[in-house]
Amino acid sequence: MTSTNAAKAVTRKPPAGALKAYIASLTGTSLEYYDFAIYSVASALVFPKIFFPGNDEFVALLLSFSAFAVGYLARPIGGVIFGRLGDKIGRKYVLVFTLVLIGVATVLIGALPDYSVIGVAAPTILVLLRLAQGIGVGGEWGGAVLLSSEFGDPNKRGFWSSAAQIGPPAGNLMANGVLAILAASLSNEAFLSWGWRVAFLASALLVVFGLIIRLKLEETPVFKAIQAHGERPKAPIKEVFTTEPKALVSAALSRVCPDVLYALFTVFVAVYATKQLGMTTGNVLAAILIGSAFQLFLIPLAGALTDRFNRRLVYGVTAAATAVYIPLFFLMIQGKSVVMLTIGTVIGLALHAFMYGPQAAFITEQFPARLRYAGSSLAYTLAGVIGGAVAPIIFTALYGAASGGWYLIAGYLVLTAVVTIVGMLLGRDPKPEEDLRLLQESAA
Repeated sequence: MTSTNAAKAVTRKPPAGALKAYIASLTGTSLEYYDFAIYSVASALVFPKIFFPGNDEFVALLLSFSAFAVGYLARPIGGVIFGRLGDKIGRKYVLVFTLVLIGVATVLIGALPDYSVIGVAAPTILVLLRLAQGIGVGGEWGGAVLLSSEFGDPNKRGFWSSAAQIGPPAGNLMANGVLAILAASLSNEAFLSWGWRVAFLASALLVVFGLIIRLKLEETPVFKAIQAHGERPKAPIKEVFTTEPKALVSAALSRVCPDVLYALFTVFVAVYATKQLGMTTGNVLAAILIGSAFQLFLIPLAGALTDRFNRRLVYGVTAAATAVYIPLFFLMIQGKSVVMLTIGTVIGLALHAFMYGPQAAFITEQFPARLRYAGSSLAYTLAGVIGGAVAPIIFTALYGAASGGWYLIAGYLVLTAVVTIVGMLLGRDPKPEEDLRLLQESAA
């Protein structure tokens, strides 16, 4: 078989474990982002009252969002630790450890006594557990993306990589669904006292399910090929910084707008709609649930779309559309209509999907295969620090500075869209030839 025909054969027929890896990537990140999402919602609606009590409600909210930000600030630690291990020892076992780390931290949050019981120790322990969550997620994302994409067709990386991207909306859907049911079936006093804890404690069952799936997986074909050819890096983190600085900057900037946009529609909207517009928590959670449900289908669709059309162009155009849409969204909901809030949230999360769907493919293809775990994890986590980590805090500060107005918030989103467009301009288009070469040589 000629090299061209061999490459075509590899392209036409992905390894037998591709679908299994896609499902494992999707379910694993869904379970982990369920854990992360219930914290996000609780940080807006519950934690300011039970872990950061005081006379000033605004200050309590800022403190709660600061603890929320710790999870993002910790992600680079996980990116460095697990990114290095993922390129040196493989993807599979790193992903098992990250799943356990996030799961244990989440269960412990659910069992943590509040401020009225143990005083200042309560928020202190909460921050430490949030730190553990962030470290786990920092190492999880890069491996989950590689798990599905390195089993799949390199020419269709947008679709195969989207498996991990479905995790956040799926986890968000489960988290908001559980919290919505609890909030609807319990009194406000009961929900604040113990109801919210049920969602955190239930994650123990989900983690066990995820572990069963991941432990049955094999290592990815691409990593096996790298290992067989002796191409594993000795110091992957150092190599990324010294040999791939432009790729790292491009990949990191690509995440800023989607991160901030997601924080707006899944965290801050709950604050704005309830405090400024007088809507109920149930109204907001329902809007987020519907928007997340649409994302389950839009994310893989967007990934597949960028396999047919230029990935950077689709991504960049969506970032520009986001800058235009955000002012329209706030104008739409000023009439305090629940229907308009729901429609506006669905559109906002749809725009997020068209950046987030191809994001995994874009980030991973900026780096050579031997540095993919480290490079992707670093880009993902460093971007989280300047994007999603501080977004709720900035939203809250801008909201306060504008006395409840939305103009500064819209301006902030426009700025992040510009940053992400710059990332697209710095990036490179897909180069599937490297993976095809590795897989072809392994098959020979």
